[in-house]
Amino acid sequence: MSTPDVTVTVIVYNDAERLTRAVDSVRRQTHANLEIIISDDHSTDGSAEVARRLAAQDPRVRHLRLEQNSGGCGVPRNRALDIARAPYLMFLDSDDELPDDAVALLLAAHREREIDFAMGAVQRVRVDNGRRSTWMPHLVAERRTLDGVGTDPRLFFEHLSTSKMYARAFLDRHGLRFPEGIHYEDQLFSAQAYCLADSFTIVPEPVYRWYVAPYAASEAASISNQRHRLENVRDRIHVQHLIDGFLAESGHESLREDKDHKFLKHDFRMYAGDLPYRDDAWLSSFADLVTPYLDTLAPGAFARLPRAERVVLQLIRDRRLPEARLAARGLGHGVGPRQITTDRDGRTYWGDRIPSSDWSRRELDISDLDLETRPFPSAQFRHEITEITRGPGASVDLAIRTYDPALRLPVGPRRATLLIAPGGHRLHAHFRLSPVSPGVFEGHAHLDLGAALLPFYGFSGVRHPLLRLQHQGVSHTGLLLAPLTFPAFTTQVPHHQLTLEPEGHTPGRLQARWQPTGATATLIRPTVRRLARPRVKRAARLVASALK
Repeated sequence: MSTPDVTVTVIVYNDAERLTRAVDSVRRQTHANLEIIISDDHSTDGSAEVARRLAAQDPRVRHLRLEQNSGGCGVPRNRALDIARAPYLMFLDSDDELPDDAVALLLAAHREREIDFAMGAVQRVRVDNGRRSTWMPHLVAERRTLDGVGTDPRLFFEHLSTSKMYARAFLDRHGLRFPEGIHYEDQLFSAQAYCLADSFTIVPEPVYRWYVAPYAASEAASISNQRHRLENVRDRIHVQHLIDGFLAESGHESLREDKDHKFLKHDFRMYAGDLPYRDDAWLSSFADLVTPYLDTLAPGAFARLPRAERVVLQLIRDRRLPEARLAARGLGHGVGPRQITTDRDGRTYWGDRIPSSDWSRRELDISDLDLETRPFPSAQFRHEITEITRGPGASVDLAIRTYDPALRLPVGPRRATLLIAPGGHRLHAHFRLSPVSPGVFEGHAHLDLGAALLPFYGFSGVRHPLLRLQHQGVSHTGLLLAPLTFPAFTTQVPHHQLTLEPEGHTPGRLQARWQPTGATATLIRPTVRRLARPRVKRAARLVASALK
């Protein structure tokens, strides 16, 4: 039997439904001289039968079944590595795929020059809507060969082991194997590979297709999507300690700030977006787990974060947990605090008090946001729905409170507008905001979603109302935060089913969801989508315009 050029290990546990898709993506590779090891972590569904069938169909496929379940990815990968016959190695999860030329692209990089591993772009595919994007695109934008990760420490953010092809000699030379018995093993393995490699090549082409199910049921969610479990937090922090120990022991302590910044910007940030949806007991336990580790991080790692993220971090460390929830709802969206406090030196702080410690004052000092002087279109207000009442048909009545912490709006009633644009047609709902106390305005808006003009071929999608304010001829448009939970309702509008519901994730906006029904869903929309090339789209717009 000839020696294969590359071994691709496909790990599987109770994933019989998707295993064939993963293995077939390897069998289709344009570079055919390869070995495929299906490493089965003692599945209890039909995965073993699928693996045996695939092995019978293709002599390149081997089936390795572990005698007992390991509960992670490290053991099945390592056992496959022990029996792999090729000089180059790749890893694939059973719920993902390789693009057809992935092996050829990475192998060509190895054959071009002597490197320890090659890596490429990861294409993320949302299983709920099919949208595709590139994971960490700025890190893989161009072809380059690096002499060590120190030349670009940002690569710590690209911690996937599956986007790379490793030289077997490199792994054996350093005894580099996946940690066993822990989750987030990729982060430790990749950090070690980056630091130990003398050189590695990045290619910009996609070499891995990662299927992401962000709203999967808890029991079916991937490890990274189980952030509601405190064990998940413990596992992630445990791996960070292991990485920190490796950096110190291997002489790479100079990279610690870069690695700490990655933890804050990526790992902690994932939990921060979920904080509004956690109860008091969870938040308290979360603070107990993360605060001791945060205290060990390099101060410079905090200074590199956007101010809004530093605020959430510090509110957690100061155990101002209800306020951390409030701050987390605005992350990444320019949402202001409800209240700010100014000291005698003119410094402005998040919240209703001046922080007590020097460090807290530094982190909660939001003077650099220029809340009082920034241009009005980018001003930071906070718009919250305080009450939702269902009206006739597809309408709702909303009680809205707007916080203006920097007192940018003149005292007196303000005209405001709710905007929502399903299918490209904007619906306006005008109402009045009146002052009730300094920096706080309240009003009531009637939003009739049944009046929204939808395309003749239907609209399938989700939209969130925005709130627009006018001041001295300039407008500001901002997010409208809704109660995190409220009774959803579904109704019929022309040719569609409309559902109004809480967003359920990220900031927690009011969410309207349209789904075509009847002939619009079964005939008109499919026909238009099949024919909707640029010329047909232009003709459809002309017809629609003529019919108005």
